[in-house]
Amino acid sequence: QVELVESGGGSVQAGGSLRLSCVVSAVTGSRRCMAWFRQAPGKEREGVATLDSDGSTHYADSVKGRFTISRDSAENTLYLQMNSLKPEDVAVYYCAATSSWFSGQCNAVSATYTFWGRGTQVTVSS
Repeated sequence: QVELVESGGGSVQAGGSLRLSCVVSAVTGSRRCMAWFRQAPGKEREGVATLDSDGSTHYADSVKGRFTISRDSAENTLYLQMNSLKPEDVAVYYCAATSSWFSGQCNAVSATYTFWGRGTQVTVSS
C-alpha cells in the first residue's frame, strides 16, 4: 500500500509563495508518474503539474512560470513550489502517484493515478 501525505498549505496574500510537500511511502519500487492536482469549491479536480521518472515535467497553462514541481528521491518527497499566487489558485491541493504497473504517458488525468493524498488547503487573499 502506498501512502501519500501532503503538507505546506496555508493562507497567503496575493503575490505570495507557498511550498507544498508530499511524503510518499512505497512498499516496492518507485512510482513512475507523480502529480499535483487541485480542486476548487464547486469545480472539478484539475491537474496542476506532473513529473515523470525521467524528470520531465508538464504544467497547466494557468500555473506555467509560477509553479515548479520537483522531487527529492532520497527523502521520498514530492514538492510543489508556488510563487506569485493568485486568488484563483485557491483550492485543496492533492498529490497523486501512478501504480507500479503503469506504463503509459504521464498526464494530468485523474483516472491515471491510483494513489492519492488527503489534500492540503491553499487560500490566497486579494
